[in-house]
Amino acid sequence: MNHHPPSPVGRALTVVLGAVPFTVITLLVFGGWPPLQQWDTSVAARASTYGATHPNVVDFWQVVGAVVLPWTSRAVIVIVAVYLWHRRARLLTVWLLVSAGAELGLVQAAQYIFTRSRPAQQLVEADGWSYVSGHATAAFVMAGALGVVLPSVRGWRRRFRLLVLLPVIAVVWIASVDRLALNVHYVSDVLGGWALGLAILTATSIGFGLRPGLRRRRRRTPPSPLETARPPRAAVIVNPIKVGDGVAFRRKVTRSLELRGFDDPLWLETRADDSGNAMAKRAIEYESDLVLVAGGDGTVRVVCAALAHTGIPVGVIPAGTGNLLARNLHIPLDLDDALERILEGRDRRIDMVSVYGDELDTDRFAVMAGLGLDAAIISGAPPVLKAQIGWPAYLVSTARNINHPSVRVQITFDDELTIERRVRTVVVGNVGMLQANIPLLPDARPDDGLLDVVVIAPRRVTQWPIVVWRLMTRTNRADMYLERFTGRKVEIHAAVDVQRQLDGDPIGPGRSLTAEIEPGALIARVPRRR
Repeated sequence: MNHHPPSPVGRALTVVLGAVPFTVITLLVFGGWPPLQQWDTSVAARASTYGATHPNVVDFWQVVGAVVLPWTSRAVIVIVAVYLWHRRARLLTVWLLVSAGAELGLVQAAQYIFTRSRPAQQLVEADGWSYVSGHATAAFVMAGALGVVLPSVRGWRRRFRLLVLLPVIAVVWIASVDRLALNVHYVSDVLGGWALGLAILTATSIGFGLRPGLRRRRRRTPPSPLETARPPRAAVIVNPIKVGDGVAFRRKVTRSLELRGFDDPLWLETRADDSGNAMAKRAIEYESDLVLVAGGDGTVRVVCAALAHTGIPVGVIPAGTGNLLARNLHIPLDLDDALERILEGRDRRIDMVSVYGDELDTDRFAVMAGLGLDAAIISGAPPVLKAQIGWPAYLVSTARNINHPSVRVQITFDDELTIERRVRTVVVGNVGMLQANIPLLPDARPDDGLLDVVVIAPRRVTQWPIVVWRLMTRTNRADMYLERFTGRKVEIHAAVDVQRQLDGDPIGPGRSLTAEIEPGALIARVPRRR
């Protein structure tokens, strides 16, 4: 799946095209198109005549119908969603559940709106309206959803995917034929169900930024001895806590690198007492041509900080709660997608930011540093909840800290301009997007050689909706609630100790934080533009 989506017009056009088959079939059905009416009545008459003389066949299809109920298809989707949640494919999990929910709701809506009677000579008792077939729609959505999901499951070889996908496709046909054989639906009801399933999958896929079919593997020819003295080397730095199925992931990475002519990678795992610094130094000593880092924002920050100014490309494979650097570099949030897109990607120089303050050794960050409410939210997010549901755990902490006290700060930009404010939080960013595509710093770019700063200072809780509205609408007007600045160096001094954070990791309370841009310090491997 591709998380680097087309334009809004292209997305809207794709959704419209996905809905065209359902629209056309519906118009033909209720417009009384003679060829379709003749087909419907002919198949219904044959099913009724055959079933009347073959009761054993009717009994067989009744049993089949009891097995391939719409709720069976929805249960399969829920089971797969639980499995994907365990594998930390959170976006796919939510997409599956939304698709199943949309199928349930839209089938009921279609039957309520169109109220088409069932064939007169049903072979079994069936309640409700005929258009569309809920069995056909649910089975189609299940098959289509699994067709999107299976290519994204780590460690599943193609033949295993086919062994699952082919029976699922067969279920669509069986569920549909069952409805016709029992004469409880017309052919057009089944076709309408398929078309509705297609419309649902198209709309939800586009809505979630998924574009099935773009996960093609392209085998690169290994470099010849004339091109390089040795095969390229890669080091893989992994936070084993964040990467759920470590064995499957390691097999996937090793195989993907092998296809591109790399030596067996140097595999390095972070530890509780080292988030990646020693591992990054080991990768440098190994003379790596590429470093892949799979972990959360903390692991990514530490590794990128160590690899700054080395000239070694870093590929971020997101596996954490926020994954902010990956989001801002348009790297897919699914591990498999990220791996494939990075290995087929391009090198891009981005800025890093050096930072220091009281009780804080000189360090670097790639995303954002903050002082005040944002750091308190990060510090207060329940670790168990973060592990279970990901970044929404921060919403719980936000609710707890909504009345976080304001603090008086002095902010100096480039050793020239100094301002004093009473604020809730100050955030210094190298990039601008938060989770859920919230544009905290809409003008920030990771390679513009500038720091972007936002000062947020609502005086009362009732003023927070104004701030949120301005953030979501990217309003650039400055007022007492929200101000933005830019500079190459930013010094923040608070009147009292307040919480601080670097790239989503709390670094403890303090009164000062100084950030200075390091233009083009890091080479990041990012997806190619499409």
